[in-house]
Amino acid sequence: MTELVKISLPDGSVREMERGSTPADVAAAIGPGLAKAALAARVDGELRDLNRPFEGDAELALVTARDEADALELARHDYAHVLAEAVQALWPGTQITFGPATDDGFYYDVKAPEGREPFSMDDLPAIEEQMRAIIRADKPLRREAWSREALIAKWAAEGESFKAEWAKELPEGEELTVYWSGDDWLDMCRGPHLPSTGKLDPDAFKLMRVAGAYWRGDQNNAQLTRIYGTGWLNKKQLNAHLTRLEEAAKRDHRKLGREMDLFHLQEEAHGSVFWHPKGYRIWRELEAYMRRKMDGAGYREIKTPQLMDVRQWEQSGHWGKYAQNMFAVPDMVPEVDESDGGAHPAVVADAEWMALKPMNCPAHVLVFKQGITSYRDLPIRLGEMGCCHRNEPHGALHGLMRVRQFTQDDAHIFCTERQVVGEVQAFLALADSVYRDFGFTYDIKLALRPEQRFGSDADWDKAEQELRDALTANGLEWEELPGEGAFYAPKLEWHLTDAIGRTWQVGTIQSDRVLPERLDAHYIGEDGDKHRPVMLHRAIFGSYERFIGILIEHYAGRLPTWLAPVQAVVATIISDADEYGNMVATKLKAAGIRVEADLRNEKINYKVREHSLAKVPHLLVIGKREAEEGTVAVRTLGKQVQRVMPLDEAVAMLIEAATPPDQRD
Repeated sequence: MTELVKISLPDGSVREMERGSTPADVAAAIGPGLAKAALAARVDGELRDLNRPFEGDAELALVTARDEADALELARHDYAHVLAEAVQALWPGTQITFGPATDDGFYYDVKAPEGREPFSMDDLPAIEEQMRAIIRADKPLRREAWSREALIAKWAAEGESFKAEWAKELPEGEELTVYWSGDDWLDMCRGPHLPSTGKLDPDAFKLMRVAGAYWRGDQNNAQLTRIYGTGWLNKKQLNAHLTRLEEAAKRDHRKLGREMDLFHLQEEAHGSVFWHPKGYRIWRELEAYMRRKMDGAGYREIKTPQLMDVRQWEQSGHWGKYAQNMFAVPDMVPEVDESDGGAHPAVVADAEWMALKPMNCPAHVLVFKQGITSYRDLPIRLGEMGCCHRNEPHGALHGLMRVRQFTQDDAHIFCTERQVVGEVQAFLALADSVYRDFGFTYDIKLALRPEQRFGSDADWDKAEQELRDALTANGLEWEELPGEGAFYAPKLEWHLTDAIGRTWQVGTIQSDRVLPERLDAHYIGEDGDKHRPVMLHRAIFGSYERFIGILIEHYAGRLPTWLAPVQAVVATIISDADEYGNMVATKLKAAGIRVEADLRNEKINYKVREHSLAKVPHLLVIGKREAEEGTVAVRTLGKQVQRVMPLDEAVAMLIEAATPPDQRD
């Protein structure tokens, strides 16, 4: 008798198939339409190749293009392999290394053959054409298990030193698999893959750029070329992505920051921002806004030192986890070395070490520990506009989005276990009110315990459930991220969606029982004994630098009037209107409006264009008629219609527009 396996489908039906059957056979048995549409399969929840046989009874869900997340992951993975095959076809002797899928595409790291210059942008058109040829050839993609010895020997014989090195280091018991593209090219890969290259759309990808990379990310290793591409399921998705990239380039905060004269960065201070007056005005408005929010929510603001003894960081656990990202200096008065004229301090070998703080948490515990705290005093909410430093690699720095010196809207809530859920609920409401004031929608994600962590499983169970309970109590939905919590606490993350659909992770709240234990924080309970508080770490902006960068890009530089560095410009058409123009500017200043007067002897169209490029929200144009009638012609940025109105009406309109959202009726 033929041995059968039972395959359970999502609709509850069960099909009996011969042992050795594949998900592709099930798709064909259901119908030719599904057989053609199927791209891969989830077998007992695991994403697998369509042609990989079942090992026994299983639950099966067939993956088609409608399952966009899985389909995109597969397509991008396959585009990466097709890229590697194309490069080797065009330039035999090229060594290949790794090529993963990314959030919007793929890349592959390759090493050009001996004697050839590294690959450049000029090579991309030829590679794209070769990739299209491979896709149109509809080459079957076939999984095959190899012995370690055979695979290492193959790579070594073909001069693939990187692949051979990697194969040698894989765990002894791990199955080594390769995927054939047709019968003439293969790569080492765990999979899964699409059934054939023809399942890719030859018009739904584009190679974007090349960059230098190092083998295994180590700058002491061989230098490679990383070829980046973007890949999608169809041409419509690709075109939409390229349009988003064009829009993102227009909104780039670095470009707008220069045009609007907000800030600059330079090599003399890698990763730190030089704020110009207009940029710092945005900062000050945000800081004042956040202080009002925190004051209203019962936080007390403190200020803690930049520099603390390294022993404090050792005790907190940060030094062991984070030392490579911290700036540390010996705690000493330098001894002058007279041998070279006293130009340099001599090294003191046994000096104690101090470190610039990369975060504010331990310092806030030290403030909490001053004096005796009773359970009646809890919760205690300590806030700080805390300046921190992190030693980010040069290559990771990116405008305002990734810096070395940054300031957080940081706070820590010390509370009893009974108070945790209520405090998290209150923070959920506070964060919601802030993000809505800036026009953001968001998703919340719960990052759960990582493998390497401090604290007991019981404490992690409790902390994770408290965050879930607070979300449920506030009627919120969330996604869970296994393994992505901090080493000391699970956390909720806020992922904002901006005006062009990009997401940014900003705010967070973490429920921590580890740091109070390690730093010996306690309060006196109702029973007269010492108890550990729970410490909630929380921020809404995340950092001022990054949040300002996000705002610039979200609004494309057209900040709401209350945030704009210059809220209005009074521009005269003729010199006869200058006196009235000055009077208008004076009246606006008296009303609290940030206003400038442009009385230059320039054509009004020139002035309008210049102030529009500077993203000034309101331009008040004044000519002879306006001066005689006591009116102004108001041009609002982004609107075509110019409105002529009495001066008092214009002042009232600007006062309303310039009022921060938390202070409006």
